[in-house]
Amino acid sequence: MKRVLVTGATGFIGSHVTQALLRHGYNVRAMVRPGHIGPPTHPNLSVVTGDVRDPSSITSAIDGCHSVIHTAAIYSFWTPESTMWQTNVEGTRNVLQSALNAGVERIIHTSTVSTVGLRSDGTPSDETRFATAKELAGPYKRTKFEAERIALEFAQQGAPVVVVNPTTPVGPGDGKPTPTGQVILDFLRRSMPAYIDTGLNWVDVADVAQGHVLALEKGRIGERYLLGNPQGNLTLKAMFELLAEVTGLLAPKRCIPWSVAIAAAHLDRFIEGTLLRRRPRIPLEGTRMARKPMWVDCSKAVAELGLPQQPVKAALRRAADWFVHQGYTSTHIGQPSAVRHNRLPNSKP
Repeated sequence: MKRVLVTGATGFIGSHVTQALLRHGYNVRAMVRPGHIGPPTHPNLSVVTGDVRDPSSITSAIDGCHSVIHTAAIYSFWTPESTMWQTNVEGTRNVLQSALNAGVERIIHTSTVSTVGLRSDGTPSDETRFATAKELAGPYKRTKFEAERIALEFAQQGAPVVVVNPTTPVGPGDGKPTPTGQVILDFLRRSMPAYIDTGLNWVDVADVAQGHVLALEKGRIGERYLLGNPQGNLTLKAMFELLAEVTGLLAPKRCIPWSVAIAAAHLDRFIEGTLLRRRPRIPLEGTRMARKPMWVDCSKAVAELGLPQQPVKAALRRAADWFVHQGYTSTHIGQPSAVRHNRLPNSKP
C-alpha cells in the first residue's frame, strides 16, 4: 500500500485531504506541529510530529513515503509577514527539497487562487495567468505566490511537482476558523450588517480534498489546477442569499462601496490592532483583496482530473451546521427553504 505524507494535516484543507486519501485506500502519514492533536485514529493512519521550518523533521517524516501532499501554510490576515514567510515560503522550500532528496514519485503543492492573475474585463481567469505585483495585496498573497514560484521552479528542474490552486473552500471542520470561515461565522452570529460588491469562486472543501487525490493520481507534472466549482462564481450578495436559504436567517441587505469598506478597515486596524492590540474585526488585507471579483474558470481540473462539483449551497449548510454543533455560536438554524431558481441572479458563468 502506497504511503503519502500530508503536511498541515490538522488544517482545514489538510484534514479533509487526509480523510480523502484514507477513503481511497492510501496509507497516510500525517505530519502535525508539536503540541497539536492529530487526525482521528484510523488503521492506515500514522501521526508524526514535525515543522516545515525544520528540515530534519521533514526528512524523518518523509522516510518511506511514496508521495507528499504539502498543505501546510499560514492562512491569516493578521500575522507578521516575516512569520508567514518562514512557514509559507521557506517551509515550502524545505518540504520540496526534502521530498526531492528522498526520491518520492509525486509532490502535490497546495497553492491558492490568489496567485492567479485576474482579467481586466472581469471574465473568468484560468491557470495560464499569474498575479501581477499590483494584485499581490498583503503578506498572504505575496508569500503564497513566492511559494508557488518555488514549486514550479522545482518542477522545471525535474522534480515531480503538481500545483493545485483551491478557490474558496467551505464546509465542516474549519476550526480556526480561516478568514473564509469567519465570514460564515459572522453571518451566523448576525454581525454581518453589510457586504461589498465583490465575488469569489466558492467550492465544497470535500471537492478540494478529492482534487488533491486526483492530482496525485492524474495531474501532469509542472501544471497548475484550479480546484473550484464551475458554477461557484458567486457575488458575496449571492453567497449570503444562499446562506439565508439554508439557515433561515436574514441576509444583509446593505451594500457598501469598497472605498467605505477600506476606510473602515484602516480605522479598525488602528483601533483594534494598534491601540488595543487585538485582531481587527475587519481584515485590511481581505478588504483589499475584495476590490475585484475573483472569477475563475475551473474547467481544466474538471476535464483532466475529473474534479467533482458538489453544490455550493449544500457545502454552506454543512459549514453552518458544523459551527453551530461545535458551539461557535448559539444561533438556531432553521430548515432550508426551497430553491426557486437553479442559478441565482448574481452568479457568473
